[in-house]
Amino acid sequence: MLTLPNLLTLSRIFAVPLLVMLLWRPNWFDYAITFGLYCLVGITDYFDGYLARAKGTVSRLGVFLDPIADKIMVGAVIIMLVSTRSAVNDPLIHGLHIIPAMVILLREIIVSGLREFLASLQVSVPVSKLAKWKTTLQLVALGALILAGAVPQWSWVGGVGLASLWAAAALTLVTGWDYLRVGLKHMD
Repeated sequence: MLTLPNLLTLSRIFAVPLLVMLLWRPNWFDYAITFGLYCLVGITDYFDGYLARAKGTVSRLGVFLDPIADKIMVGAVIIMLVSTRSAVNDPLIHGLHIIPAMVILLREIIVSGLREFLASLQVSVPVSKLAKWKTTLQLVALGALILAGAVPQWSWVGGVGLASLWAAAALTLVTGWDYLRVGLKHMD
């Protein structure tokens, strides 16, 4: 049960409080450390699935925990980036850019509830390739926004982060609709 892929997934969950602590009242150095930790944690998202498939150790625990780890990490980082002041005294996600952040958070809640409902009917909803791209874009967006806090003089980094956040939100809507369509077929 505690295979290397599952340990990597669990490490993402256990890293979330550390990410939140580092983003609580950050200075440029805290953002830099957070970016390094975030990248390390993000890489485990790739390797846990890769190793589980390569070694034939895909487990129910891993299938259960992997999307939860992603949602916990993405949700916590979005909340911190919306609430924490950067070097220019604005949160890294502010103004209209809160819209894609909210779309991402709301979709994750809706899809989690939908998966739970469908599981009670013994209906499996596998993760699509597009949903994997959505997760990748989310990770890139949030990583760029964290890095923007460390290097505020490079305004293009924040621009990449916000553009990626909007692109991730667009994919979030598409994949959320795909899951909802499947779910609606099973509702009275």
